[in-house]
Amino acid sequence: MPAVGTLPMPGGWALSMAWMRMCGQTWSGAVASFLGMWVVMMAAMMLPSLLPVLWRYRRAIGDGGTGPYRQVALLGAGYFAAWSALGLAVYPPGVALAALAMRLPVWARAVPVATGVVVLAAGALQFSAWKARRLARCREEMPGRGRPLPAGAGIAWRHGLRCICSCANLTALLLAIGIMDLRAMAAVTVAITLERVAPAGWCVARAIGAVAVGAGLVLIAQAAMPILPAIGGLVFH
Repeated sequence: MPAVGTLPMPGGWALSMAWMRMCGQTWSGAVASFLGMWVVMMAAMMLPSLLPVLWRYRRAIGDGGTGPYRQVALLGAGYFAAWSALGLAVYPPGVALAALAMRLPVWARAVPVATGVVVLAAGALQFSAWKARRLARCREEMPGRGRPLPAGAGIAWRHGLRCICSCANLTALLLAIGIMDLRAMAAVTVAITLERVAPAGWCVARAIGAVAVGAGLVLIAQAAMPILPAIGGLVFH
């Protein structure tokens, strides 16, 4: 991920080259390259919270040769297939926004403020009933909680979709900050894992929301500071 590189942009931020097609690269090759990085990144982020689910799923199936292990592998494969589909969905708008930033300096200068707004909104959603319902659904599937996971192929895709919905705001936060930012990726990984496996998950989710709201306000303030003198000059002129 660090080798992907970034491009300095007007407004003091850096555009990840993950959204750019390299010289001589076909669009199919660019999509495959992005999807490969996306799947590896999501596997690293989601495995800490997925492994307890796989363990409980294995126990629910019971013994019976290699069959249970195939079912567990199927669950993991379906889960990451759903996340791969999300990667394919976010790539086209990411490429379009990157191209817009390259062509319009005005838009490029607005990106830091937009990033702060996304982080602020992601943090605010941590306090919502929408987040509470989806987080409760995910926590039901943790070991020792709720009803046992049923065996079957369909649960793999459904669990992946439920996970995507539960993590939607934090995933948007990561996309806004930069998907190649290892520090942001580590922070989001810890946040997703704690809100799902910690005993007081809802309290943890609110604490994460408070931190994200504060970070969003700081980012907005930092992005607005360079343009305040110009605005003040126009007002007093």
